[in-house]
Amino acid sequence: MTQVVLQDLSRHFGDVIAVDRLNLAINSGEMVAFLGPSGCGKTTTLRMITGLLLPTAGDVLFDGQSIITVPTEKRGAVMVFQKHLLFPTMNVGQNVGFGLKMQGISKSDIEARVKEMLALVRLPGFESRQAHELSGGQQQRIALARALVIRPRVLLLDEPLANLDANLRLEMRELIRTIQQELGITSIFVTHDQEEAVMLADRVALMFDGLLQQYDPPRAFYDRPRTARVAQFFRNDNFLAGVKRGHAVETTLGSLTIGQAEAHPDGPVRLTVRPEEVQLAASGSDNCLNAVVQSSLYMGTYTQLHLDLAGASWRAHGPADLEVQPGQTLPIRLPAGRIWLLPKE
Repeated sequence: MTQVVLQDLSRHFGDVIAVDRLNLAINSGEMVAFLGPSGCGKTTTLRMITGLLLPTAGDVLFDGQSIITVPTEKRGAVMVFQKHLLFPTMNVGQNVGFGLKMQGISKSDIEARVKEMLALVRLPGFESRQAHELSGGQQQRIALARALVIRPRVLLLDEPLANLDANLRLEMRELIRTIQQELGITSIFVTHDQEEAVMLADRVALMFDGLLQQYDPPRAFYDRPRTARVAQFFRNDNFLAGVKRGHAVETTLGSLTIGQAEAHPDGPVRLTVRPEEVQLAASGSDNCLNAVVQSSLYMGTYTQLHLDLAGASWRAHGPADLEVQPGQTLPIRLPAGRIWLLPKE
């Protein structure tokens, strides 16, 4: 197992700064997701770690040793790409064992390790199959087995599930997480999918415009986003301006009690409550406000409400059988313990 540390890592393409002074540490055996929209620098970072791209500045360390000058093939980092890139003229066994053959491993050892890897990715007995005979999900499993068979120090995955349908993506997420935990291999993957990052990663590195915005366990992005932009990326657009004074926030709708008074200084703030935490309540409840229904949408297991709250557009989740009409006034409650305060921007 290997610790990976990025120190002031930067990459410029002419005047364009793709990655800007990135600093973070990935613990040995940890799985970390680089998450963000297209063009945020996450794949560029992955390529600098594996050696496919040299940084403009900064360093990459494996177990405290710089690997910047180490050739790609000697770093012990292997990448699984979005496209499977299987050799079409080789069968599955030859594809998986290719890296071992290049290392001069004996034929009997190659066969044994290929068999072990195919069992690990839940495709035992597939050695003689041809690549074109496999489904997309099976091809991605073979690509994963080919990467793992050489026993790398670090596993890198660049949007490996993007080309799969929804059911296969879910299946592969579970498989990748299971294998990573079984092997205890330090793993880094790139994704633009919040759900995928939350499901797979021990920690998430969220990037915008080449800059690291927040690096935390998945739950923190829902419960403790650092900025409004981070909250919005995790599908929370509920914001209300106010002024914090002690254990309350004064807003245009009145005073709201908060549960994290010591965690934020007094002064101008923006408060937020995730849509699923907004409660439908009878008037007179603590922290109860009147909202006007703009629209409602049946989502199968809940009803998504679009509300007007003092001119701000809010969302809330109600029961699946809830029936409301546009223009209807609806009392909502913001639980004190679920209100999170952000700096006023």
